[in-house]
Amino acid sequence: MLALHAYSTSTSPILEAAARPELGPTDVRIRVAAAAINPVDVKVLRGPLRAALGLPDPMGLGWDVSGTVSEVGNAVNDLVPGDRVAGMLHLLALKPHVGTHANETVLPAAAVALVPDNLDLIEAASLPITALAAQQAINLLGPARGRTLLITGAAGAVGGHALVLAARAGWKVTALARSVDEEFVTRTGAEIITELPGAPFDAVLDSAVLLESALHAVRDGGAFVGMAPDAPVAAERGITVHTISVEPDDTALAELLSLAAEGTLEIRVAGRVSLQESAKAYNAVATGSQRGRWLLIP
Repeated sequence: MLALHAYSTSTSPILEAAARPELGPTDVRIRVAAAAINPVDVKVLRGPLRAALGLPDPMGLGWDVSGTVSEVGNAVNDLVPGDRVAGMLHLLALKPHVGTHANETVLPAAAVALVPDNLDLIEAASLPITALAAQQAINLLGPARGRTLLITGAAGAVGGHALVLAARAGWKVTALARSVDEEFVTRTGAEIITELPGAPFDAVLDSAVLLESALHAVRDGGAFVGMAPDAPVAAERGITVHTISVEPDDTALAELLSLAAEGTLEIRVAGRVSLQESAKAYNAVATGSQRGRWLLIP
């Protein structure tokens, strides 16, 4: 099989032969249809997370994926070979030799959900980490009850999903985004602003990783959720501060995939490239400001 690896001696992903990952009793083996590139992949590839987490060298790349089940462990009862699925590896369950940027991978069955028949299997790869991160961040903010919420980076991959999910949960949403993204933002029902405001909000979901400058937009005693575990924000003024570390959740993912299938969650794909062309996509993700996810196609 083929898989992308990160080496400490290279700033580009290396495609090479790899040993097939072992299948545990509660795992499923997946023939990869597509895998998304997330900003964390760039951090792993280019160094910032290596020392902090003691990553192996080489390190398998990729965390979320869509594809077809080819084999199941002997304790798996709800998935069978041939099922169309999407899922994600736990970000801290770092695989030493194979991630999802490969033509085959292994995930825990509890991290995998069925892809609805009317949802494109390749495009489904853009959802697991981004949609779960948005949902879990909103959950950390507590009950909406009509409270005001500012979402930074609201036109990005996580922020775009958060706009929809927060409105569904009952938040009064304001989006910090560029003016060129106004049409996308207003389709969700949110108000758009292009600069951090002076007036405080009940809560801020900081998907743009503005850190302390975004915290200043929270009222005293409000709530803040950040998206950068490697750059946590210190609490102040009685603000409850969380930093999201997205967790696999098959039940939540199944619901999010259903929302995408019905058109409630908008799927946005920045581009598609083969594993052989992965450096092009990694470079694009490294520049930031992506409107959707780059997908790798084996």
